[in-house]
Amino acid sequence: MSIKSKYQVRSIDSEQTKEWLLKKHYLKRMPNISYAFGLYEGQILIGVLTIGKPPSLSLCENVCGVEYKNFVYELNRLCINDKLPKNTLSHFLGASFNLIRDNLILVSYADTQWGHHGYIYQATNWVYTGLTDPKVDKLIKGNEKHSRHNSGYNSNTEFERKERSRKHRYIYFVGKRKREFRKKLKWEVLPYPKGDNNRYDSSYKPQVQISLF
Repeated sequence: MSIKSKYQVRSIDSEQTKEWLLKKHYLKRMPNISYAFGLYEGQILIGVLTIGKPPSLSLCENVCGVEYKNFVYELNRLCINDKLPKNTLSHFLGASFNLIRDNLILVSYADTQWGHHGYIYQATNWVYTGLTDPKVDKLIKGNEKHSRHNSGYNSNTEFERKERSRKHRYIYFVGKRKREFRKKLKWEVLPYPKGDNNRYDSSYKPQVQISLF
């Protein structure tokens, strides 16, 4: 049985992604979600993919210019069960994008801190534009949590600064205007990075979620 016939991809509600993103994905937090998709084996959810607006306005303006800023979204989470057949992840991405009816400029990252190079983006023909610029984050002292992710701190909260890990940055164009977007790309297109990937612990098994459709 082919991957296409064995696994189906459907639009899902963002609520269905919560357990996956809070407990299985390595970042353990919810992003902004505008589009959410589920990978199914029969009626059982075995993977999630989410897309949302990036938190950085300057990023949206810099990809293809200010006039295209509203088209910029981030593929911010991608998580599937372990030990699925080769090319399942590529099928998941491609089928999800085929369900999108809007014109989008997608940005996604592979974090060097986790030993990621973005091989899934390379396999699905994303454009590589290099590493993000060096930055320093303001963290809540003692718990490694970024100040923007916690509004519960008070005047006595202590902060510390830590260098942010640099990330490999990839761009992908969705919709009928993809050629137009590609011509407006402001960043230099670079050769794909290579190296050994590290794997994080993704063994957590979400409760079985059955499609209602």
